[in-house]
Amino acid sequence: MVNRQNYRWARAYLEYLAEVAQLDRRSVERYWFYLKPLLIWADDVSLSQAAQRRPAFPVYLAATRQDDVAGLYAPSTLKKIIRTTKRFLIWLKMTYVRDFRDLPMTWIDALRPPRGIEPPHDHQFITMEDVQRLIALEIDEDDLALRRDQAGAALLFLSGMRAGAFGTLPIEAVDLPSRTIRQWPSLKVRTKKGKSATTYLLDIPELLTVAERWDTFIRAQLPPTAMWYTPIEHQWGEQSLSAEAPGVHRNIAIAKRLRILFERAGVPYQSPHKFRHGHAVYALQHAKTMADYKAVSMNLMHEDIRITDGIYAPLAGQEVQQRIAGLTGPSVTKSARSEGLADFIRSLPKEQLADALMVIAEQMPR
Repeated sequence: MVNRQNYRWARAYLEYLAEVAQLDRRSVERYWFYLKPLLIWADDVSLSQAAQRRPAFPVYLAATRQDDVAGLYAPSTLKKIIRTTKRFLIWLKMTYVRDFRDLPMTWIDALRPPRGIEPPHDHQFITMEDVQRLIALEIDEDDLALRRDQAGAALLFLSGMRAGAFGTLPIEAVDLPSRTIRQWPSLKVRTKKGKSATTYLLDIPELLTVAERWDTFIRAQLPPTAMWYTPIEHQWGEQSLSAEAPGVHRNIAIAKRLRILFERAGVPYQSPHKFRHGHAVYALQHAKTMADYKAVSMNLMHEDIRITDGIYAPLAGQEVQQRIAGLTGPSVTKSARSEGLADFIRSLPKEQLADALMVIAEQMPR
């Protein structure tokens, strides 16, 4: 039986997210989904006494995953449950100080996803070499759809935009001469959590050239409110640009079209979101100061640099290894220090790899 007061606190938190944090309805619904396991685990025990509850919440989640219902939880979902739980409990301590004065902050901070929920796997992202092969594909001038897809691949890598924002980006939101993208919901760009930001493009001339060629072409034929990734109409074997608004399944359409581009270019297919990963890894590999690192985080529209670090440090694990190897003193031979550091770095868990990248960035010239 769910504790009635726990339920009231959860609903109050959701109201706070909607009214004060101004999250959209879908985001609030996701938070409610992630909070339900906590309420079920607590049962009739007040959340103010959660630290004494046994089994501990992560242990409960690990055991529950194995039954027929909660077995549907993916490892990534379990991580989101823990992250949402921590935010909720911190909010409770700050909002209901007297009720939660005995709930230790150390206990909240110690909450971690169940151990062993996810086997090691290779992190994937679009590399600069992949994009170069995509834009090198020769395309007939009359094939507007494939020309658009090629320009879209270039802009996705240059900008690091999410596919949802990219697919709803009007021409008026793109300013290639100044290398800026206005990801503004006021321009009907569908950003995550309705965030609004002006973001910037990487300065990679060969990719910018492809994007600029398409940009010039569509501006001469479409109004500023039309989509930059333009819908294409097909009639009697001919293609033409359309000023229609994007459909609700635009993300799926973009993924299907990019698959065709990948196949034509002979590049193994990766989803549109992997362009965002590739953008971040490329930018972080070229960061020279902590200010650069922070700029990459802001350009990805992350609220906190720790989010950038947590997501992309594992993707750049090889880069971490190479940079740490370069920090050793001259008294050790290059081959010896590389071999020893390589073994050490491979033994580090993901969390420590992220910390290592932060240390490396701090050692760079300012």
